Amino acid sequence: MLIRLVLGGDEAAAEELVRAHQGPLFAFLVRLSGRRDLAEDVTQEAFVRALRHLHRFDFEHRFSTWLFTIARRVYWNLCEKRTPTPAGDALEGLHEAQQAGTGAGGGWPHAAPQVAEGLELQEERTRSKMVLQAALLELPPVQREVLVLFHQQGWPLSLIARTLEMPEGTVKSHLHRARIRLRELVEIAQGRGETREQASRSNVPKVSQLGSASSGIEREARGEDGHGAERRDRP
Repeated sequence: MLIRLVLGGDEAAAEELVRAHQGPLFAFLVRLSGRRDLAEDVTQEAFVRALRHLHRFDFEHRFSTWLFTIARRVYWNLCEKRTPTPAGDALEGLHEAQQAGTGAGGGWPHAAPQVAEGLELQEERTRSKMVLQAALLELPPVQREVLVLFHQQGWPLSLIARTLEMPEGTVKSHLHRARIRLRELVEIAQGRGETREQASRSNVPKVSQLGSASSGIEREARGEDGHGAERRDRP
């Protein structure tokens, strides 16, 4: 097993273990914090601690779950020491940028029509991701964490409940409230005054787009099947 090789002092195995898990962990922390620099720092510190205390790892559990638990502890400890930045400021800034747009003549006046259309579509997608991230940061921490673990990382409710040490019913409640509040925040940021039925047909960024932060990164195995049966990570 890979972990046993690391415990035996195999440096190549340690590098392979880090490569196998750093992508999903970093993506999770980016969504949780909204800051790539902080996510990088926490990811690095989490691996340092995990490798230092690897002898304590319980092989009856998944390594990724143990690693995420360490990273969560590092992240929330850092948050307690930092002065929080109001997430509302980010939403207001995004709203102003959307109102400014690309100008009456379009943002790409000298580009060929097909190229300009593609670039504008890319800009729109980028704005949607920014709006979604800013709205995500407005959620209470526990709701944000549950939402990201479920939708981005693909964790089942049972695993989230065990990791966060709360009843599964409480996790479901947080997830439900987070979805509703996230949609409300996105609509506010986009300046929408639609009815719920109209909003369901509109181009509001969807919760499923949370996974876009880890696009291009090898996603780690879900860990449980569709029936809630847990699988262990491959060593």
